[in-house]
Amino acid sequence: MSVLVFAQTSKGILKKNAIEAISYGAQVAALLNTNVTLLATGTAAAEALQIAGSYGVAKVLHANHANLNAFDAQIYSQLIMNAAEKTGASVIILSHDATGKAVAPRISAILKAGLVSGTISLPSVSDGFSIKKNVFSGKAIAEYSIKTEKKIISLLPNSVPPIQKQVTCEVESFLGGVDETISLLKIETKTHDTSGEINLPEAELVVSAGRGMKGPENWGMIEELAKTIGAATACSRPVSDIGWRPHHEHVGQTGIAIRPNLYIAVGISGAIQHLAGVNGSKVIVVVNKDAEAPFFKAADYGVVGDAFEIVPKLTAAFKQFKAQNS
Repeated sequence: MSVLVFAQTSKGILKKNAIEAISYGAQVAALLNTNVTLLATGTAAAEALQIAGSYGVAKVLHANHANLNAFDAQIYSQLIMNAAEKTGASVIILSHDATGKAVAPRISAILKAGLVSGTISLPSVSDGFSIKKNVFSGKAIAEYSIKTEKKIISLLPNSVPPIQKQVTCEVESFLGGVDETISLLKIETKTHDTSGEINLPEAELVVSAGRGMKGPENWGMIEELAKTIGAATACSRPVSDIGWRPHHEHVGQTGIAIRPNLYIAVGISGAIQHLAGVNGSKVIVVVNKDAEAPFFKAADYGVVGDAFEIVPKLTAAFKQFKAQNS
């Protein structure tokens, strides 16, 4: 029995979600008194991958091949299963991101392995193998017992903090058959290039706005606030539906689910569908002129007032604070 963690590199490094999964895998391995291996994909130098050693992972299998440049669930699944076979892994861990959501169920079906997606805790192994996850859009927590020999877990981002544990890390090249696999997926066009932007699912800080902004021409002050504090920008579903903002910024139950350390919501009423995608945020700040807006019930801090007056003052205050503390 061993543990295999799958993570992708982005722009040559392992980002936040990957680090969380790596540390989580090392902690699970410690609970099971076994070893852990990282399977990493993407172009990255060995030195960048050796950061896994700072979180308790002594072995990294690095898969870097042209067949992995475009995501294909078939190829990625086969790669992970081949790595699991090579390492004798009985527990496979992924991040609960777009890749994990596509790959984990496929691997589960092929390997006949029990799957818990979006877990928020380390497993309990004192009596079997049980683990917790959010249910009913985060309104309750359920505990699942996995009884199959092989187990698959996807970790909900920003739910289990990474713990540093320095070990010597070895990086080994591993193709796992991807060089022989023919992709059934062909990409014709890309509708949006997010290079240079803060990746919304991984953002620590997010500034979001809704129909209270009255029109797309007023989004400049939201972008300025976000730029001032180094945040990603987001929006509510109605805003993306009517074309004020691009769909990749839509957060909520039917959009992207995020769990930043700080979520600032401007001019968003806080419908249950929106809350379902952001209620995992560590701190929620709401700005709305409607004192009865449902969002205030979920907020840690609320400001009742006109966003067109408050947001510029917030931005100015942040700029002053940065100038005084730089």
